[in-house]
Amino acid sequence: MRSIDAADYQAVPRPIAVMPKTFAEGASTGRHSHARGQILYATDGLMIAQTDNGAWTVPTSHALLIPPRLPHEITMHGNVRMLTAYVSPEAWDRVAQPDCRVIRVSRLMDATLDALGQEPVVYDLHGRGGHLAEIILDEVFRAETVALTLPLPADRRLRTLCEALLADPGLDRGLDDWAGVAAVSRRTLTRAFRRDTGLSFGQWLRRLRQLHVLKLQAEGQPAKLIAAEVGYSSPQACRAMVKRAQRPA
Repeated sequence: MRSIDAADYQAVPRPIAVMPKTFAEGASTGRHSHARGQILYATDGLMIAQTDNGAWTVPTSHALLIPPRLPHEITMHGNVRMLTAYVSPEAWDRVAQPDCRVIRVSRLMDATLDALGQEPVVYDLHGRGGHLAEIILDEVFRAETVALTLPLPADRRLRTLCEALLADPGLDRGLDDWAGVAAVSRRTLTRAFRRDTGLSFGQWLRRLRQLHVLKLQAEGQPAKLIAAEVGYSSPQACRAMVKRAQRPA
């Protein structure tokens, strides 16, 4: 039976090692890191990963690329089934960027990850396992990035504001009020937010609400309650907003 202990996959003498695992609703990995990069693929349920620099939402049929040795924590929303492909640093440098991103998993990547998970962990590099690993790496290189990232500002004053919104994404205040929460001027808020996150404050707030909706949906909350919690008047408007979140970045 294949191990479900991530430590068993870090020194495998192969470019990719695939580990299947399941988690119950509300489970958390705790903060940790791996020597290898990760393709963290949600086959069922929704995962939220957090680092010092931001949060990434990983719904079904998507994967999060996590660089080697980056400290992170994963929480589960709904019952989660995942396939994690641990990628050697050498292979990672060939195909992936040096930061986290969420990608849409193609049907080919889905099939090859599953197939490699059926091969021996130490597969034949010149046989089926080696071919599958190369296909996966090529699919990662070609993968479409999806805007399911919520970057967090480095400025401590803006972090205070973000923490208030993370705790209650439905809070509805004007920009001047939010500037007051952060104890900065309106001008400083808008400039510093874009500098630190690459998004305007309004874009960041919409994305926070989009990602919060995905989390509540995975937890099985009713559509009307979800819409109300993020400040939308109807489930239809809420669904349209979430579709925009899953477009290519």
